[in-house]
Amino acid sequence: MFSRLIPREARFFDLFNAHAALIIEGSHALVQLVADPATFAAHAERIDTAERGADKITHETITLLHRTFMTPIDRDQIHQLINNMDDVLDLIQDTAESMVLYDIRHTTPEAQQLAQICQMTCDRVKAAVGLLSDLRNPEAIMKTCEEIDRLESDADRVMRSAISRLFREESDVKQLIKLRSIYELLETITDRCEDVANIIEGIVLENA
Repeated sequence: MFSRLIPREARFFDLFNAHAALIIEGSHALVQLVADPATFAAHAERIDTAERGADKITHETITLLHRTFMTPIDRDQIHQLINNMDDVLDLIQDTAESMVLYDIRHTTPEAQQLAQICQMTCDRVKAAVGLLSDLRNPEAIMKTCEEIDRLESDADRVMRSAISRLFREESDVKQLIKLRSIYELLETITDRCEDVANIIEGIVLENA
């Protein structure tokens, strides 16, 4: 049944893939921004453009969902997937905006490492989403979701270590508070990616 429905409803998968591509654009810009906050203007614009594009895709997906009688996967799963994907890019934008609001001019190696983990996690999200239109290879999808879970755990460990070092070594209380907030935002991006992976795992288990 699933394979017969896909040709009629391929637009959902096209929209998922287009949204995932914008997540990648935002995550790559965030890595560059965290590496060099002086480049904020250029990279923040890239993130804002990606976020606006993703909002349009989310709206288009939900509109299509309301107009479609037969959907290729569960309606609630479509809604949850696109909204959770949108949360990822919203958090990327929130992180970039927080860096300028807090006037962060220099970052730490831990912040840069967390940003890189975010990028790798977003890369895996795009890969998993790209495999959804053909569930004849569920093992590949599940493996990619497991990689997302592992990267989220890596981000947890880096964040805990980073915060521990802040409290040991940072004497400027304001700077400590600012950096801790950025660490937590970066780690939360990986949490939202894990949420996306959990939804995708549910789709695979129900339809494979």
